[in-house]
Amino acid sequence: MSKNFELMQSAGKVWEIAPTPKKSEPVPLVVRTEKRKPARTGVRLDVEQLAREETLRLVQRVFLQPQEPNRVVVFAGIDHGTGCSRVCAQAAEALQSNSQGSVCVVEANLRSPALPRMFGTTHHYGLTDALTADGPIRSFAKPLQKGNMWLLSSGSLTGESHGLLNSDRLRLRFEELRSEFDYVLVDAPPLTRYSDAVGLGKLADGLVLVLEANSTRRDATLRVSENLQRAHVRVLGAVLNKRTFPIPASLYNKF
Repeated sequence: MSKNFELMQSAGKVWEIAPTPKKSEPVPLVVRTEKRKPARTGVRLDVEQLAREETLRLVQRVFLQPQEPNRVVVFAGIDHGTGCSRVCAQAAEALQSNSQGSVCVVEANLRSPALPRMFGTTHHYGLTDALTADGPIRSFAKPLQKGNMWLLSSGSLTGESHGLLNSDRLRLRFEELRSEFDYVLVDAPPLTRYSDAVGLGKLADGLVLVLEANSTRRDATLRVSENLQRAHVRVLGAVLNKRTFPIPASLYNKF
């Protein structure tokens, strides 16, 4: 884990992950609303441990299924501020720690890239450069400090850079990523603001939705789900981020 990468610090932030449907089944959107009860055993609530457990559960359900494993997956928030980039980054590190394969994280949120800062590197020379220049895709990716893990950052950005996500060259580069790396995790722009994530989802094995507890509207989530199904983008699951406990953790710790 890089020095700039931080797990959730607040005791109120817990993930809920929706079940992963089989490819032969209709894709349901499951928004989990039940409350998770912290342990009352006298041991102080370890929020970082909870975050690690939930991240591992996400990775196991999405990437490490023995049958029909997913190798290229898009992470997209319903709207801004859901914590999608952090969920994607944490999932990538958990995947790298629990598999033998190479992992590449792709920064495709060109309007507000966040992954390079989380991994302690720069935006320079990445996806947009790969879409406008020649050379093997690995030459545009940056090796990270931990293990067999790479970051394809946003690259050089202009006001029109986001238009590259609709180019034919993007499909070819995704094919290269699939052949070059064992797992590819793509951080996409929010679904209610832009259509980029839908196009990216069509090139991937599926998409993970990221929702913000107490903020993401149910009607917006259902509308996004319907749009994804019409576009034949497979929804692999949903992460309910930034949960808050109904009782402060300090009170739980007294039991």
